[in-house]
Amino acid sequence: MELAQGSEPGDFAATHGEYAAVRRLTAIDYCRLTPATLPFITDEAETVTKDKPWLFRTYAGHSTAKASNALYRGNLAKGQTGLSVAFDLPTQTGYDSDHVLSAGEVGKVGVPVAHLGDMRALFNDIPLDQMNTSMTINATAPWLLALYIAVAEEQGADVSQLQGTVQNDIIKEYLSRGTYICPPKPSLRMITDVAAYTRQHLPKWNPMNVCSYHLQEAGATPEQELAFALATATAVLDDLKGKVAPEDFPKMVGRISFFVNAGIRFVTEMCKMRAFTDLWDEICRDRYGVEDERYRRFRYGVQVNSLGLTEQQPENNVYRILIEMLAVTLSKKARARAVQLPAWNEALGLPRPWDQQWSLRMQQIMAYETDLLEYDDLFDGNPAVERKVAELKEGARAELATIDAMGGAVDAIEYMKSRLVEANAERIAGIEGGETTVIGVNRYETGEPSPLTSGPDAIMVADKDAEADQIARLHAWRASRDDAAVQAALEDLRAAARDGANIMPPSIAAARAGATTGEWGDMIRAAFGQYRGPTGVSAAPSNRVQDLDEIRARVDTVSARLGTRLKFMMGKPGLDGHSNGAEQIAARARDCGMAISYEGIRLTPSEIVARLEEERPHVLGLSILSGSHIPLVTEILRLMGERELGHIPVVVGGIIPDPDAQALRAAGIARVYTPKDFRMNTIMTDIVALADPQSVAAQ
Repeated sequence: MELAQGSEPGDFAATHGEYAAVRRLTAIDYCRLTPATLPFITDEAETVTKDKPWLFRTYAGHSTAKASNALYRGNLAKGQTGLSVAFDLPTQTGYDSDHVLSAGEVGKVGVPVAHLGDMRALFNDIPLDQMNTSMTINATAPWLLALYIAVAEEQGADVSQLQGTVQNDIIKEYLSRGTYICPPKPSLRMITDVAAYTRQHLPKWNPMNVCSYHLQEAGATPEQELAFALATATAVLDDLKGKVAPEDFPKMVGRISFFVNAGIRFVTEMCKMRAFTDLWDEICRDRYGVEDERYRRFRYGVQVNSLGLTEQQPENNVYRILIEMLAVTLSKKARARAVQLPAWNEALGLPRPWDQQWSLRMQQIMAYETDLLEYDDLFDGNPAVERKVAELKEGARAELATIDAMGGAVDAIEYMKSRLVEANAERIAGIEGGETTVIGVNRYETGEPSPLTSGPDAIMVADKDAEADQIARLHAWRASRDDAAVQAALEDLRAAARDGANIMPPSIAAARAGATTGEWGDMIRAAFGQYRGPTGVSAAPSNRVQDLDEIRARVDTVSARLGTRLKFMMGKPGLDGHSNGAEQIAARARDCGMAISYEGIRLTPSEIVARLEEERPHVLGLSILSGSHIPLVTEILRLMGERELGHIPVVVGGIIPDPDAQALRAAGIARVYTPKDFRMNTIMTDIVALADPQSVAAQ
């Protein structure tokens, strides 16, 4: 199998270089061309310069390394030109598949990689020296890169030629995604350890991918997305300056890449990318003194918005995805270097290979069938675009000044988190109130049933036996290795973490020795401690209470009947760090006058039930978006029964297929909410009714 390879090192290898377009070749001849031969083919009558396409990627990984490998090879055969690896939550948070927190999470949102054997299987028959691999990994980025390097060595690859990226952006994890392990400062140190190591040993590798994607998913305005991402990049570069020689620093600035989001407001999103390009050039030039324009180039990949995908009339998502892709491809000045598109049905569950193929074909048609790549920038000199770009830059600079005044991104985490929660609340209120139109959701809701969503195979179901299989292979791996060598390597790792040495060499040694992801994570936790990030949900009500008078009155009435303030507890069991929904439910309950309890993410079922026993709320809410709702909720209900707490009503929210929702109700769950239940005041009304002793008595 021949794998396409870009010409520029790093994650976004497809550059804006030019090559001759072929005008007189037959279709068959054209299909036989490769990127390597295209630059040398000319037409004696006409030569038209044309941009190279961006990298085509699909974010993928599930169940097991073997199953994911088959998916990758299939996608590459269909014309995908780079890999984008999704890891499961235990892998992302530094736990082995058999850890108590991993129960129900193994292989759900990505592929489990617990050791060198898993990484070996993941890339079986995929030559890493010919591949451009993006690994969406943050807290455990040094470890996953170490495993990747070890597998490449086994394949006989020249490690210095490896191309790709680790996302390695911990700050956005504190703000939006939740897969952090350690406090901010040691986490920042590990980011720059990876960067310093790659400068010396993997010069074509992008050591950090500043990720504003999840900031928009958490509700960021365009100005906030610009400012928070750029503040993160400067925090990393400020720390990195002390780890590389001055003469090498400009090249390291040039290796920082970005991973952004593109939403449905097409013109604003396109202008946002032009603003990103200008602001990054400005920062690199003025803050860091980078003179070479090549190292000031804003290099970014994109996944278009998943937040806006709707469960209602999901076929409409195809148009949304296409329009959002246009925002990051039409403007040559600010065109993405790599694009990955979600599938149209991701609001319903796991997409099938056919669904991912459909998204891939969307990219290929845009790149190969249209004339988009034949023209200069279509928006240069447009006064409306210039005004909008200037407006976005002004707003972003104001946010950056505020963050700098606080001491930078690391010290401003709590501020940025609270800003995101408030911005997301404004977004949701706009949809609820109808000020923001979402077709099929709050306008033109009547439609024909979609044949695409019918039948038992409409979405892919995770292999129910994958977790047991993964755990069995993990136990076999531990039994077959040299324990003395593993322990020695882990002690070296812990010593390096404690003493300030670069974390990468001992991580690679531990990978070769056979250490596991959980063992690596335990050494890091032992050296640096653990961390619980801010929730962004303040105790004080917001100013968005003008439409809540009726619900607030009902809360007061029910509280009087209860003899105490109606109390609602929000729980996030398991490793799922997607906390946006939980935060918004807790904040709305607070604004409705309820007493709230929300401790944040990553709690075991036993920890949630212990809090339940201590605080005795009137209603418990559980938010689970990883697909692990059945095992986690079942365990919580079991523990509640053991402690005689079964009288407390439980409501559950998440991406929950109808059969699972029916099973949860049959198990005793009072209400099940999915993305189609976007009217939060209806949810609040349900919670008040469930807590009302008069309603309970009437049942």
